[in-house]
Amino acid sequence: MPSGTYPLVRRTAQRFRGWGGVAAMAVACGLTASLTLLPLTHDGGDAAATSGTRGAGPGVGTGIQVKADTCKDPAASLRPSTADGPSIQAIKARGKLIVGVDQSSYRWGYRNPEKGTLEGFDIDLARAIARDVLGDENAVIFRAIPTNQRIAALDSGKVDLVVRTMTINCKRIQQVAFSTAYFQAGQQVLAPKLAEDITGYDSSLSGKRICTAEGSTAYEALEEKSFGALFKDEADGTKDDKDLLTVPNQLDCLARLQLGEVDAVVTDNALAAGQAAQDPAVELKGRPFTTEFYGVAAKLGNDDLVRRVNQVLVDYRQGPWQQAYKNWLEKDLPGISGPPTPLYK
Repeated sequence: MPSGTYPLVRRTAQRFRGWGGVAAMAVACGLTASLTLLPLTHDGGDAAATSGTRGAGPGVGTGIQVKADTCKDPAASLRPSTADGPSIQAIKARGKLIVGVDQSSYRWGYRNPEKGTLEGFDIDLARAIARDVLGDENAVIFRAIPTNQRIAALDSGKVDLVVRTMTINCKRIQQVAFSTAYFQAGQQVLAPKLAEDITGYDSSLSGKRICTAEGSTAYEALEEKSFGALFKDEADGTKDDKDLLTVPNQLDCLARLQLGEVDAVVTDNALAAGQAAQDPAVELKGRPFTTEFYGVAAKLGNDDLVRRVNQVLVDYRQGPWQQAYKNWLEKDLPGISGPPTPLYK
């Protein structure tokens, strides 16, 4: 079928199972964007690596040495600790943990239109961190941030953490501090079922209009090898960017696909599986062509906060992770036996 001739997918509540479709989600986006955020009062700092550290126990990986200039193991993080350094002290003084999340990724971070609440795998993890630090899983302020603003939100102090399907890689560990990995995913192609000429991340993408989120690893993959696909907007990254092929939020790509404005999407298969669950007219094509790990991101220098998140993850891997996977992801991403094994510096 020629490029741009795929039929428009009707956005009805029946076809978008679970939360009423992209249109309903778009309306909900205004709700979280209006949240009033408390100002951050902490500055970065280190906590003693061993002070207040609980026993390692099951679920803690073996420590490894990572040279800063080689980036051999970008997923290696700081060792867990319960110590209250300056970042943790500031959060406790405020009484709220501020977390940057998505509110439009089905199963990960999305607003339930019936309840008006944020739900999903990432939301559960954010609440677990708040419960550990502040003793109350509801002592958290969620701030919806687009894909391309995750790092900026940390740098500016608008959020303490980002829990938003954020891939750990060599480039990003120079910009933010990551926890140990809490999920493994991979880049894959999402396209209409009727687009039989698109077979995956290969030469079948030649001449096709491909949508990705700005600042995503999918965009970086296409920059490295595009197979002749069209994936850059004119004036990309400027005020004149039309946000057609590169968009602020990954869900915008699904809307573009449904409207016939693009031919396929490249994104994490974990996110794409949720989108395919929302719209049965699209499907994953081919196989994942990368291996990527999601981590919780903090501002560089807030080492005590990273160590505390890693301690939360030690306990989270022992049962809560499996329950969250069963609740949110197993139906669309079956066969995952457990979280990735953590690596430490």
